[in-house]
Amino acid sequence: MNLCVIPARGGSKRIPRKNILPFCGTPIIAYSIKTAIASGCFDKIIVSTNDPEISAVANQYGAETPFVRPESLSGDFVGTGDVIVHAVSWARDNGLDVDHACCIYATAPLLEPQVISEAYQQLINTPKAAFCFSATAFSAPIQRALRQNTDGRAEMFNPENYAVRSQDLEPAYHDAGQFYWGAADAWLCNAEIFLNKPVMYIIPTTHVQDIDTPDDWKFAELLFHTLQGLKA
Repeated sequence: MNLCVIPARGGSKRIPRKNILPFCGTPIIAYSIKTAIASGCFDKIIVSTNDPEISAVANQYGAETPFVRPESLSGDFVGTGDVIVHAVSWARDNGLDVDHACCIYATAPLLEPQVISEAYQQLINTPKAAFCFSATAFSAPIQRALRQNTDGRAEMFNPENYAVRSQDLEPAYHDAGQFYWGAADAWLCNAEIFLNKPVMYIIPTTHVQDIDTPDDWKFAELLFHTLQGLKA
């Protein structure tokens, strides 16, 4: 079976109550739940939370909250992997034969259902792959990145690339921070996603926005409205 785990603790600091704040009129976590449901990929969708209000909102939109996340896994420095390990372990301890688990972040309103299903197919069709995650291209070539030196002046990290045309440089990607598909056994082994030659599902930069600050939130809402308008 396939398990979806949406981590959503109640102690976010930069944007308080971030996981259930209204995003374009709907609690932001609802978008991740609806996307998981619409993907048709999951036998069970659970929200891992330590917060009763988040739990109630998650239940309202169709997710289960079958356990209270331990406080030891609810601090500021707890990694996502530990939260998924706990959820997969709970599922197996309760008789669920989990083959694959997908972590979908609660703050991924731009994520679309077909992306989840296509990424799953990409994972299971890639021999020996343990993980598939969302990635997107850097908006500028990282090979021509700049740093500020101690004198306040700019210098290139790789000055040998100064005269190289941007189209001749190798494309580079970064984690889009939306989802991580993984084999259940790989999660339980605490395998490092990015050190295990994972598969990348490439998402257009127009569909990606980190939401860490109030300005990020506003921009994500503008982007969401734009994308919805293009679909109309």
